[in-house]
Amino acid sequence: MTERFPSPGLPGGTPAAGRDDRPPPPRLAYDRHTWKEIAHLLANLPVALLGFTYVVTVLFTGLGLTLTVVGFPLLAAGLIGARQLGRMERARARALLGVRVDEPSRLRLRGEGGFVQRLWMQLKDPVGWRTVLYEFIRLPWGVFTFAFTLTSLFVLWPVLPYVARGLTNVDRAMVRGLLSPSDELEKRIAELESDRGVVVDTAAADLRRIERDLHDGAQARLVNLAMGLGLAKEKVLEDPDAAAAMVEEAHGEVKLALQELRDLARGIHPAVLTDRGLDAALSSVASRCTVPVKVTVDLSERPAAAIEGIAYFTVSELLQNVSKHSRAKSASVEVWRAEDRLLIQVWDDGRGGARLDGGTGMKGLADRLDAVDGLFVLESPEGGPTTVTAELPWRDRTGAREPDTHR
Repeated sequence: MTERFPSPGLPGGTPAAGRDDRPPPPRLAYDRHTWKEIAHLLANLPVALLGFTYVVTVLFTGLGLTLTVVGFPLLAAGLIGARQLGRMERARARALLGVRVDEPSRLRLRGEGGFVQRLWMQLKDPVGWRTVLYEFIRLPWGVFTFAFTLTSLFVLWPVLPYVARGLTNVDRAMVRGLLSPSDELEKRIAELESDRGVVVDTAAADLRRIERDLHDGAQARLVNLAMGLGLAKEKVLEDPDAAAAMVEEAHGEVKLALQELRDLARGIHPAVLTDRGLDAALSSVASRCTVPVKVTVDLSERPAAAIEGIAYFTVSELLQNVSKHSRAKSASVEVWRAEDRLLIQVWDDGRGGARLDGGTGMKGLADRLDAVDGLFVLESPEGGPTTVTAELPWRDRTGAREPDTHR
């Protein structure tokens, strides 16, 4: 996950975390917050009537017809409609009460088997059932708040701001308790959906890069090689010396093509990483850095191949940034394991000032680590030094040793 900093609660800026939906204290004078709360309380009755009528008409009809085939689809459709009522209530609470509740994740029904399986997923939707409960208990509360607020406008108007605050606090509690996402699992689903998009985009970009490198490099050389061998074949009888020269040139093209293929394969997954692990692979990367780098890898065993590959390419890109942008005189790489996390720290004594949005690939690294439940923390004050700490989930290495396909 990328590094996040709380936003300061300054006027005109984003409110501080945890205080987004906290209204100012009530006052005897009616301000806009008080009028919004009064409007919310007066609207409770018509909104509650709409929700209660929907619940009784659609859902209870569906429950009554569950003895037939028609009942279950009708009940599932009613729960989907209840979700829309919940969205409307969250929007009303956000506009009038300042309550900011995350929207629950959508039901993922595509590709989930047949009709019966999709119907079952709709019927056991916890968000829909909690919205039904919310709409069902809102009618008596809506009648009470409407009547009491309307009466208080004429009888208790001096203290109505305090009365409205107490009543709307109950509304706030009901919205948070019944209309918020189910639990941490809902938030986790939303994060995974976002991370999946990052992974897909990254994989597509890598495939385009590989395709471009093959087309512009090895493929072009192989085409020239085929043309050169064709010309040599035609001249082998007429001019053996020229044919021999062409074959010699083609031999050189073969060597260059093989070298480019090796470089491309090393960029996909270096052979030294497969054979000898992170210690040797990172030492090889450090030897190509323009800055002296001290590498320390303290691992008693190797992590899973996927985690090992991500760690390698993270350090490789960070050391490339050190070479290109840091103007450092020395750098260090440390890798170790702490319980179920693989930790990486890359330090340099350069000029600092690196940022996630600075165009040095830091944002891409942060997104890649975030997609696998990792953490990316950047500390780079102006004047240096720069310290990048990355965490990856530790996964044990299983299965047989991967064959070497890069030689």
